[in-house]
Amino acid sequence: MNLRERWNLHVARAMEQDRLVALHRTRRRRRLLVVAGAASVLLLWADAAVSWAIAPSDTAVRVNLVLLVVMLAIYIPVVTALNSATRGLASLPESHLDERQVTERLRAHTYANSVMRLILAGLAVFVVVATWSEGEESHIPAAAVFLGVFALWWTHFLLPLLVAGWRLPDPPPDDDRDDDRDDEQDDDQSDDQAGVA
Repeated sequence: MNLRERWNLHVARAMEQDRLVALHRTRRRRRLLVVAGAASVLLLWADAAVSWAIAPSDTAVRVNLVLLVVMLAIYIPVVTALNSATRGLASLPESHLDERQVTERLRAHTYANSVMRLILAGLAVFVVVATWSEGEESHIPAAAVFLGVFALWWTHFLLPLLVAGWRLPDPPPDDDRDDDRDDEQDDDQSDDQAGVA
């Protein structure tokens, strides 16, 4: 077993454990997690915009670091909870998923791809409009380009998980209560039959 297979097996086992269940128990809570995840991505885009506006400067560096720390503080628990809720739908290889999960993963990737195309088109329009008036004299700081590409990559990476978390239905209600009621009724019926005999 090579390193990649061991890692995938470790991740698959970790996804079987219920973590942060209180955060993703209901569909409403999962959707709040998705909104928080989208906010963390928007912080990266804001970071690129700040770099475009005020870089190069010490203020830009400080603002960039603060935004990155806040983004990570939001991102880590959100992604952990969404991965737990989706049972690794977006992060595990296909060989570790069942047919339903593979189908849902394909739907999430398809929808995320459509959204990503809209983001790319919007970004292209924004860059053209923002640099149009300056023509050949336009200048975009290297930090803004780097952070913009990083935000684009991060969006592409996280979007399928956000889509899967948004689409995930509530699990069916536990049948434990129904089983307990059935057992009590069976006991009552057997007591009645024993009393008759």
